[in-house]
Amino acid sequence: MTHSRRSFLQTLGAAGVTAAGLSFSRYAFGQGKCRDGYGTPSCPLSAAVATAPIKPVFAPTGWKTVALDHITFEVPDCRKEAAFLIALMGWKLRSDDGTEAVLDIGDWGSAILRKAPEEQSARVKSFCFVIEPWNAKTVEEELRKRSLMPVAENNGKGFESFHVKDPDGWDLQISNDKGLVQARKRATTANLSVPAPFGPTGWNTVWLDHISFRVTDYKQSTSFYSNLLGWKGTYDEGSQQELMIGELGDIIIRGGNCNDPNFRKGHPPLARKAEVDHISFGISPWNTDEVKAELEKRGLEAKVDTATHDDIHVAAYKSYHTTTPNGYNIQISDITRGSRLTLSNAVKPTLSHLKAERVSSAGSLRNPAEYLYKR
Repeated sequence: MTHSRRSFLQTLGAAGVTAAGLSFSRYAFGQGKCRDGYGTPSCPLSAAVATAPIKPVFAPTGWKTVALDHITFEVPDCRKEAAFLIALMGWKLRSDDGTEAVLDIGDWGSAILRKAPEEQSARVKSFCFVIEPWNAKTVEEELRKRSLMPVAENNGKGFESFHVKDPDGWDLQISNDKGLVQARKRATTANLSVPAPFGPTGWNTVWLDHISFRVTDYKQSTSFYSNLLGWKGTYDEGSQQELMIGELGDIIIRGGNCNDPNFRKGHPPLARKAEVDHISFGISPWNTDEVKAELEKRGLEAKVDTATHDDIHVAAYKSYHTTTPNGYNIQISDITRGSRLTLSNAVKPTLSHLKAERVSSAGSLRNPAEYLYKR
C-alpha cells in the first residue's frame, strides 16, 4: 500500500534523540559504523535488528535512472572553483556568466557551480537525474500519487523536469535527456576568464565512484530513492547502504537507523537534515604514488582513504581526499565501472564480526551468516 509523504514525514518528525545525549549529528552522520562488528559501541544493535528491512515508503514507479544531468554546487567563487576542477580533474568549461559556471564531467555528467555569498561554505545544493520512460504528464501524475508535490522546470527547448523534496527536504530534480545530457554531445569552445591555479594533471574523470549522502534515516531515504528512481541496493550494513544508480555510478546513503529503539525516543524531535558531504570521482590513469605526488606538487592535501585499516598500496580500495579552493571535500579514487563495488565490499561486515559474544548485549544471533547480504 502506498503511504502518503505527509504521514511518512510526520512519523519521522516524531523521532528523537536518546536521553543519554546521543545527538543527531553524531548518531546520524557516522560512516560505516557496523563495519567492525555489531553489538559494539559504534554499532550497538544486533545484525538482525540493524539490517532488518522496513516497509517501503511507497510503491515502486518502475522508472530507471539512465543519466546524470547535473550536480549543483554553491560556492563563493565559482570561477576559481571551475579553474581548479578543470586543471585537476580534466573537466571542461561549457559556459560561464560570472555567477554560474557549467562544466562537463567527461561525457557522462555536468557540474553547475553557482555563486554563493562570501560567508557561505561550499556545498552541494541539489542533483538532477534523467529517468526513463519519460512522459511529463505521466511522471507528474506518479509523483502526485506519492504526495511529492512536483514543481516543473522546463526551458522551452525540449528540456522538461520536476523538482520534488525527499524525506529530509532535499531538492531532487528528475528530468528527460534534453538538457545538459544533450548539450554534452556538442563540442564546447568556452574559455574561462581566470587563470588556471596550476598545470593540468592530465587526469580524466571516468566514473562517479560515490556520492556520500548523509541523511536523518538512511533506511527511509534508501527506500525513497530505490522505489522512486529504481536505484539498486548492494547490502544494508546497519548504518548505511550503497545504491547503484543505474550504469552511471553509486551513492552511499548514511545516517540514523529507524530500527534502533532509541531512534524514536527522547526530545526534542530530530531535525530533518541531508547533505552531500563529499563526492568521490574515479580517475584515469591511476598510479597510487604518482597521484599523491601530483596532488602534493600542487600544494594540495592527499589524505589517504582506503575504507579499511590497510595500507593504500595493498588495499582493495584506493583513494585520496583533497580540498577545493572554496573548501569542498573532493575524493579521487581508482574506481571505474568495472570495479564499482570495491568500496562496498571493503566495508561489508564479515562473519568474524558477527560473533555471538559481541552482540549478546544487543540481541542474540542463532545463525549470524543468514544476515549477511549476498549479491
